[in-house]
Amino acid sequence: MRKSKFSEVQIAAILKEAEAGVAVTEVARKHGISAATFYQWRSK
Repeated sequence: MRKSKFSEVQIAAILKEAEAGVAVTEVARKHGISAATFYQWRSK
């Protein structure tokens, strides 16, 4: 299985950033991930 570029802690920080009110597209672009990846992380 492929290892993620981001650790669990980094993923949590990215999700919290979006929870704080920043647009998902903005967060995704800033961290170099797709919106789909963001939503997959959030569902977990």
